[in-house]
Amino acid sequence: MKDYDESSAFLGQWGCFQQVVFFVLAASTIPNGSGVFSIVFLADIPRHHCLVPDANLTEDWLNAVIPIEVTDGEEERSSCSRYRLDVVKNLSSQGLIPGRDINLTQLEQESCVDGWSYSKDIYQSTIVSEFDLVCSEQWKQPFTSTVVFLGVLIGSFISGQLSDRFGRKTVLFATMAVQTVFTFVQIFSSSWLMLCVLLFIAGMGQISNYVSGFVLGIEILTGSVRVLFSSMGVCLGYAVGYMMLPLFAYYLRNWKSLLLALSLPGLAYIPLWWLIPESPRWLLSQGRVEEAEAIVRKAARWNKVEAPQVIFEKCSSHVDEVKTQQKEHHNVSSLLRTNNIRNTTLILGLVWFTLSTGYFGLSLNTSRLHADPYLSCFISAAVEVPAYIACWLALQYIPRRVSTICVLLLGGVSLYLIQLIPQSLQSLSVALEMLGKFGITSGSSLMYSYTAELYPTGLRNTATGTCTTLARVGSCIAPFLLQLSLDFKNLPYIILGTLCVVSAFATLFLPESFRRPLPETIQQMHKRGSLKWPIISRKQHSKPGLPFETKL
Repeated sequence: MKDYDESSAFLGQWGCFQQVVFFVLAASTIPNGSGVFSIVFLADIPRHHCLVPDANLTEDWLNAVIPIEVTDGEEERSSCSRYRLDVVKNLSSQGLIPGRDINLTQLEQESCVDGWSYSKDIYQSTIVSEFDLVCSEQWKQPFTSTVVFLGVLIGSFISGQLSDRFGRKTVLFATMAVQTVFTFVQIFSSSWLMLCVLLFIAGMGQISNYVSGFVLGIEILTGSVRVLFSSMGVCLGYAVGYMMLPLFAYYLRNWKSLLLALSLPGLAYIPLWWLIPESPRWLLSQGRVEEAEAIVRKAARWNKVEAPQVIFEKCSSHVDEVKTQQKEHHNVSSLLRTNNIRNTTLILGLVWFTLSTGYFGLSLNTSRLHADPYLSCFISAAVEVPAYIACWLALQYIPRRVSTICVLLLGGVSLYLIQLIPQSLQSLSVALEMLGKFGITSGSSLMYSYTAELYPTGLRNTATGTCTTLARVGSCIAPFLLQLSLDFKNLPYIILGTLCVVSAFATLFLPESFRRPLPETIQQMHKRGSLKWPIISRKQHSKPGLPFETKL
């Protein structure tokens, strides 16, 4: 029995059809990179202090009405308090001079009852200045980021099952529409609560179209082109969008203008509906052989090659087998049904959680890397380009287990070392953090390919969606993880480093998929070996390039 790769081998790997699919699907991820990290600028906190209304104060008292506080050894104006305005008015009217006639430390303070004055040195406005998410309301600022990732979490969970049920293409374009429309509608938010609801819905579309496009690409493309797409094509499209974000934000410093600029490009993807086909693998898994053959024949015409009269004639028994599996209506519970699949899913879930927590934690931390948030964001985005290139090389030449363990250890060790760097060598700390992000970004890209290669067609999108759901749990807590630095500066790095090391150890027990065809049935997945401790299996011989491979 032939598998899909063998049946469609006459198409070649890099004809006109594959090129269109490759570049269009890669371009479809550009809005994801700019959209998901727009929250870095939308929710950044400008410098602020209590608003002092026109109170007929002398210049000395206008300068002194905001208390001076010491933060990290530096003096700065208080962000959340002022001296009681009625007392200050009285002292000013008497002609007393602050600091000379009056000891300011003895004056009573009050909260910012008249609101806040926000600096416009960097931003014209953000959602923080729009809805006053500071002081007693400051918890809403990191929670806003969490709301986005909660939407991403739910979207990952739902889209995976919808895509396996209704098709990759349908879900891809539906979620792109959700992302575009609800990003635009955020402009009209009249309250923080309304904005959060819209952010949540837009977040549902953010990762959903990324996962659907990714799975669609790896199911259509074959061989080395599939590896190139999964490790560089779709990821570099995402990185391009990420690098474009600080450019948009630099010129559009009003949060509503930035959202408008990020939403409008989504309209350009409407014509792509007629260029992107449905996944023939998915159609075969549904028993829709005629439709799958029609797509492959169209691809043959685009590539100017002749298709055989019957493309999938030797797959009839395979289709019957797949039809039987479809009657079982695979869902998330199928990922836990057998010991082999359950162990694989749990380990992958841990690795995805770790990489996502690290990736989003370090990405959202960009505003603290440098005084210029636009430069910081660009550096953080630019690091992803060599990370994806390294991932592509690893996917080409290195077994998946080895690659995953190496990038996890690189990320973990780099983050551990940050706490050893003295304050005077801040640039070295930034370099280590970027090295850590390099490793974690490579791992995140690698895991999409690794996960997709381990599961059969009927479960592939559900498995990828479930793993990204577990990953988004990590992204949801990442904004609050960064808040731990207020108590102990290096605590977030220590936690992330520990997670990376533990995940590297767990990866030892995953099956290997290097240079193997994609499984199309659960039975084919069961036939794959899983790792056993090398001490236990010394007498067993592994296949070349697949060390310590046995069944769990």
